[in-house]
Amino acid sequence: MSVAAIILTVAGAVVFMEVFAWWAHKYVMHGWGWGWHRDHHEPHDNVLEKNDLFAVVFGSIVVAMFAIGYYVSDFLWWFAMGITVYGLIYTFIHDGLVHQRYFKWVPKRGYAKRLVQAHKLHHATVGKEGGVSFSFVFARDPASLKADLKKQREAGIAVVRDSVGA
Repeated sequence: MSVAAIILTVAGAVVFMEVFAWWAHKYVMHGWGWGWHRDHHEPHDNVLEKNDLFAVVFGSIVVAMFAIGYYVSDFLWWFAMGITVYGLIYTFIHDGLVHQRYFKWVPKRGYAKRLVQAHKLHHATVGKEGGVSFSFVFARDPASLKADLKKQREAGIAVVRDSVGA
């Protein structure tokens, strides 16, 4: 593959993963996979969560993609590399910045603050029903997310924690 094709493949995989992560978070983790994801939405002092099993499953798929790509397809290998890059971005933003599992820093402005606010609004619902902001790198305006939560609460779709002000 040419350098340009490699860059496009890796970048395309990163974009694909943000869309896939939104879908998996909304329909798998907040759907039939809630049994693993639930503890991520509940207070605890554990270093690991059942939710971390998703990383093991998805990581195993990527390892298989690397192995198959090595023998069969450069494209598949580089696509797996893009997924890995997304995984690093996700880990830094979601686990590091938002949930402060690796470092302590609370952004005061800019897009980093918006990411943290959007994800905190995601955690504003009780249970798996309803909710907002299922993506990890793209974050909508917190004011519009609060308005969506208010509509969900009024429609009886979601139970929203009182401290959110939705």
